[in-house]
Amino acid sequence: MKEPVSKQPVIIDASNLILGRVASFVAKRALRGEEVVVFNAEKAVISGTKANIVEEAMRRLKTRTLASQYKAPTHPRRPDTYVRRVIRGMMPRKKPKGRNALRRVKVYIGVPEEYREKATVKIPDADASKLRCAYITVGELSEEIGGPWKA
Repeated sequence: MKEPVSKQPVIIDASNLILGRVASFVAKRALRGEEVVVFNAEKAVISGTKANIVEEAMRRLKTRTLASQYKAPTHPRRPDTYVRRVIRGMMPRKKPKGRNALRRVKVYIGVPEEYREKATVKIPDADASKLRCAYITVGELSEEIGGPWKA
């Protein structure tokens, strides 16, 4: 039996949280039919060395097409669009269920005025303080790959 969907959005502060774990949590909630708001996207953490993560992102940016540039893949550089793209990768976006779920997800840089005083949902598995390896924030990655966003 399905749980009833709440009318209030699920609000998540991504500060010092592991990006992949946040994305899977958000995707699952959105697919259930809940509205999800993620803010402080630039402070989310990607585990791995800075050199490897930046190299992988730069390799992805070089993917293009020799045909029409309108049909070429677009690659996010801003932190909010980067996080949204990671969330999109965890949904069946080519099916109506996934498309509708992605519409229910909002991602912001910083904290919007309307969510300043609202309570946020804790994701215990996503805490970056548990990481025992090197990591980089999405904001730092965005600066490295030439995003228009600056800290």
